[in-house]
Amino acid sequence: MMQYSAPAMIVNEATNCHDSGSNGLRGSVGGGAMFRRILNAVLLTLAAVLLALPAFADSQVRIVRLSQVDGAVQADRNTGQGFEKAFLNMPVTQGMKLRTNTDGRAEIEFEDGSTLRMVPHTIVVFPELSLRDSGAKATAVNVRDGTAYVNFTGKKDDEFTLSFAHEKVSLTKPAHLRIELGDTDATMAVFKGDVQVEGPSGGVNVGKKQTATFDLADQDRYALAKNLEPDPYDEWDKQQEQYHQRYTASNSYSPYSYGVSDLAYYGNYINAPGYGMCWQPYFTGLGWDPFMNGSWMWYPGFGYTWVSGYPWGWMPYRYGSWLFLPAYGWVWQPGYWTGWQPLPRVVNPPRQFVAPRPPASPGQTVIVNRGPLPGHGTPKRMIVRNDSAGLGIPRGSVRNLANVSQQVKQNGFAEPRVHNSVGSSSSISTMSPGVRSGPGATPMGRGAGPRMSAPHPVAPTHSAPTPHAPAPTPHR
Repeated sequence: MMQYSAPAMIVNEATNCHDSGSNGLRGSVGGGAMFRRILNAVLLTLAAVLLALPAFADSQVRIVRLSQVDGAVQADRNTGQGFEKAFLNMPVTQGMKLRTNTDGRAEIEFEDGSTLRMVPHTIVVFPELSLRDSGAKATAVNVRDGTAYVNFTGKKDDEFTLSFAHEKVSLTKPAHLRIELGDTDATMAVFKGDVQVEGPSGGVNVGKKQTATFDLADQDRYALAKNLEPDPYDEWDKQQEQYHQRYTASNSYSPYSYGVSDLAYYGNYINAPGYGMCWQPYFTGLGWDPFMNGSWMWYPGFGYTWVSGYPWGWMPYRYGSWLFLPAYGWVWQPGYWTGWQPLPRVVNPPRQFVAPRPPASPGQTVIVNRGPLPGHGTPKRMIVRNDSAGLGIPRGSVRNLANVSQQVKQNGFAEPRVHNSVGSSSSISTMSPGVRSGPGATPMGRGAGPRMSAPHPVAPTHSAPTPHAPAPTPHR
């Protein structure tokens, strides 16, 4: 079992050195040019080894994303602690269990953009999340109780097996379906595609807009109806799917699809000279850093991983690098796609930055500052200011965040019109450092809770790079 007690990998491109602390090696090392060359070679070799460890480039380990958490959602990570509170952006690994309680809803995103959605009182287990030697992905999902929606995008050679009660479905083509388990029966309704179900009573093909009902008390004998009975959560599932379709269309910088729609909604790409296309969240200033809000979570098999509290905080913490560019602030540079990273990679941090460091003892969950915020629907009123980086803004609840970002840049805050988010519901959202909601809301400053990074000096803030900002120094 691998355990990590070192901080995030720090790369200082100005000196071509890697550092496990906050400032890197700076200036000359006494002893002449030969000694410096040898030292640099040793450091680069060590860095390459360390960087390879968390990337799991050659392993069979897969993770998928817990991409939405509304209300009471719990996860069993096989740590021996049973079900614990689940957080947005948690990696879901092989053998994990997820449970939604009375008001809980959850969404899981897979690498190819396939999704699984859970409504209240649902239990789902992930018996297999692995890679074949060929590189094909093998996924097994078992719906133990409740209601789940599956939207499978269908990718050649990948395996996706779905089971419920005594039934088994091997998805090979795109399909969108709903599974409901009751005390005496189970139903599968197909919205799109056609699905072959195998069970104790043989096989049955369920086509588009058809429903199969299985009698669990009578050897799972089935009845096939050529219609769909509506469910109260069908509209929620539909809204979620429309959100992903709308914002995933612009993806051209990642070979994966999970997390892409949230990057498109909560930020934009900029062309940083010397670095190429980089992504930056809206509502950030030079005093913001990517590790202000989140948590450290322990996973058997690979130790601690950083779980970002931001609603877009999946792909920028699993792949690529965080860069600090003086003219822009923090940006995420896509890349390092061959393996996901439990610990983030940071390039050229400012001197005051302290790398996020996981706890020394295994088995803990440590919240940093506000941590991941649970979703509780859409607030009726919202005031947004800088350095919130989207925290507390439900996905899809505000139209055109780019325009809101410019308003925040000019005025210091903005009060956008709030629409029903794709999470719907009418309860008030949990407050965040940069977002206030409800009657009499006023702009808030940053929270005063503990930080994982040292405070930056006060600097002018910005929400999106201005066209006339000085260009960053290209890396060499």
